[in-house]
Amino acid sequence: MSSPYWNPKMETLPREDLRRLQGHRLSKLVERAYATSAFHKKLFDDAGVAPGDIKGYDDLQRIPFTTRDAWMQNQQQHPPFGEMLVAEPVDTIRYHTTSGTSGRTPLRVLDTRTDWKWISECWAYGFWGAGVRQTDRVFFAFSYGTFIGFWGAHYACEKIGCMVLPSGNMNTAQRVGLIDEIGATVVCATPTYALRLAQEARELGIDLPRGSVERLILSGEPAGSIPATKRLIEEQWGAQAYDTAGMTEIGTIMMFESENQPGGTHIIEDHFIEEVIDPETKEPVDYGRQGERVVTSFGRSAIPLIRYRTRDLVVKAPHTMSDCGRTWDLYDGGIRGRVDDMLLIRGTNVYPRAIESIVREYPAVDEFQIYLWTKDGIRDEIAVRCEIRSGYEDQWNAVARQMQADLSTNTEGLGFHIERVESGSLPRFELKAKRVLDERVVKGER
Repeated sequence: MSSPYWNPKMETLPREDLRRLQGHRLSKLVERAYATSAFHKKLFDDAGVAPGDIKGYDDLQRIPFTTRDAWMQNQQQHPPFGEMLVAEPVDTIRYHTTSGTSGRTPLRVLDTRTDWKWISECWAYGFWGAGVRQTDRVFFAFSYGTFIGFWGAHYACEKIGCMVLPSGNMNTAQRVGLIDEIGATVVCATPTYALRLAQEARELGIDLPRGSVERLILSGEPAGSIPATKRLIEEQWGAQAYDTAGMTEIGTIMMFESENQPGGTHIIEDHFIEEVIDPETKEPVDYGRQGERVVTSFGRSAIPLIRYRTRDLVVKAPHTMSDCGRTWDLYDGGIRGRVDDMLLIRGTNVYPRAIESIVREYPAVDEFQIYLWTKDGIRDEIAVRCEIRSGYEDQWNAVARQMQADLSTNTEGLGFHIERVESGSLPRFELKAKRVLDERVVKGER
């Protein structure tokens, strides 16, 4: 019988030994970042922190935070990759982006061969922890673009020895057909798309609950840990669903749900330090209290990531919440929401202010609204509703086509609906504008 752990030593390491390991890796990470990253050297110098000040885990809170805005600003000042990148571009093998906060400028990351070995290793923790083994046939309902998504998961499954079934160029019906034809036992998708696949299967007369799929690995949306959504997915597939969460900034997952499904996601604590802080006071919060995730990553060599404020809302729980034997803490309920105004649409980050910066480039648009809804009760959709300025009516069709293309290009290929509405029909604001109307069934919060 195989071990339930991908890395038994690390996954069951006593907490005191884990803290010593994290402290050692933290001090080495700070030393390397200070010596090689102009971004971090300035950050530490401005905070009056020297590498020698960070001797272990207890010195963590002396280190200044890294923010997304500062990272993006640095990339704009030092295009295209900024000063956080410590590897020479010629030594990197992979380019990925995630939607930025300022319209047309994405956040860009590069990785080396070493980084991708690490990225797949972290995903292997999650797949193995969910019960995936060499005998499985793993189907990826994923586009394989520059959005990092399930890229690392693909390579993790190859590392485990699974048969991998990519579907980047397929439509939904073709994907469902291949899952049924090949007898896939594991399907990887966002929660929203897992429901869409189930809907398509019903329309095609394919009985998923009686089919071959035993597990679904979910990622990209908070809904993977929302009990009602998870139950619906499991009922429609006749399979167990397991939540994971990652970020382009990190490159991989940093948490996963184990096979015993304890109601939360284990943090991969030999590769990450995950803190939870009060987003206003920036002070740490205790187990059981909701706060903002702050992550420090030990594995990505090309981009040191230290005390990065993710803006994700979480509730940390001790490892004893799960009876699987892992000594790693958990996030009760996974990712629960956001501190900022970012929207998550079918696994894609969408910033309303970034949409506005693009829409406002079109003089034909007088006023606009961002509208979100759930189509057929399962698929999140996003539309930009526009009032047309007088005198521009004849230009509307061309404007709508170009705006749709611009928005899609700058949000990882997400499809937008562009709708014309009557003049004067959208709300006006005297103070802070609220141009997002969110009528989705699930908004990423409990």
